[in-house]
Amino acid sequence: MSEDDFHLFETMRHEPLQGILHRRLHLARLKRSAGRLGFAGADAAEAFLSAREADLPADGPSRLRLSLKRDGSLALTHAPFVAHPPGTLWRLRIAATRADSRDRLLRHKVSRRGLYEAARAEFTPEEADEVLLLNEAGLPCEGTITSLFLDDGTGILKTPPIGNGLLAGVLRTHLICSRRARVTRLTLDELKAGRIFMGNSLRGLIPAILVG
Repeated sequence: MSEDDFHLFETMRHEPLQGILHRRLHLARLKRSAGRLGFAGADAAEAFLSAREADLPADGPSRLRLSLKRDGSLALTHAPFVAHPPGTLWRLRIAATRADSRDRLLRHKVSRRGLYEAARAEFTPEEADEVLLLNEAGLPCEGTITSLFLDDGTGILKTPPIGNGLLAGVLRTHLICSRRARVTRLTLDELKAGRIFMGNSLRGLIPAILVG
């Protein structure tokens, strides 16, 4: 895929009474990525989103997808969203597919999803709820749609550095900024010894157990 064959996007959650969760962080990430990757139009994203927010469904949560093409064109789609019920525990498996920490596009939310699709395809939905990617050095990175967090009993969640080859997730950023998480180099042994959570701004934090 060439540099012109992908777009930037943000997946967000809209609640009728609260509006778009982590709106500021989503727009900041979009603008930051647009600047670094040479996309026009990010400065217009906030007004574009505001103009369409009043038309979003008021009868329940929605999943939004805000897209930005290289030429600056913006698009917004939405669909109903159903949150996971309390007590949900995800089965997490490790992909044979490896992330390349030198691939700087992994730090941005782009439509180039081949790596994540290949990892997800290694297991059926019955075998795994989410799949964990490691990098070329065998270090934990992230899930196919989520950031990785570890509770090692110290009271602060640990999450891998983006230099490992992973996305600067919005929930991850929120938890770091609120001092509920900090960036730490993690190993598989540490994951096996602690409590794992996978999460994103759409779904929140979901407990997971490493299987297989």
